[in-house]
Amino acid sequence: MAGRNGKKTVGSLVLSLGVCVVGAGIAYVFIPHDDSGDSSSVPRKDYRVELLTARRAASYPVAAPTGLPKAWKSTSVRYKDASNEAWHLGFLDPDGQYVAIEQSADRSTAEFIDQVSQDAKETSRTQTIAGETWRRYKGEKYDALVLKQKGSTTVVTGTAGFDKLTKMAESLEMKQDKTA
Repeated sequence: MAGRNGKKTVGSLVLSLGVCVVGAGIAYVFIPHDDSGDSSSVPRKDYRVELLTARRAASYPVAAPTGLPKAWKSTSVRYKDASNEAWHLGFLDPDGQYVAIEQSADRSTAEFIDQVSQDAKETSRTQTIAGETWRRYKGEKYDALVLKQKGSTTVVTGTAGFDKLTKMAESLEMKQDKTA
């Protein structure tokens, strides 16, 4: 039979729990966090160098917006060449919703659209933007506008509504620079 010193008591368990709660409270107070959901704390990403690189390297005209108001904040950019030729440019719209431009020449079109649109499904609706026919995709998380052209697929996708996706698609300038 164990002595009194070897037994755990309810009191010592409550005391241990209290110490943990106090420790968690102190950590919460002193560790910085942002509960506001405010997108103003997201830094703006300068994408000019990556855009120039992509336009020189890509086998297709690379899309980037021109003339968008400054309230549209670029947040991410990447270009993958060679084995996975893909362009990505992400933004937060003025309401803090995500909008991305995704382009690919190298991958299966259906697989690419599924991946970048988070499995949005093709609808029967289309819209004409700058003389091109874009197809609408509707999803649980993202919606998308998809433009299939010879040699590439362009997807404007994100959490923003179709009005903001359309605004982004309308602003796109597709260019290729093969002078280098």
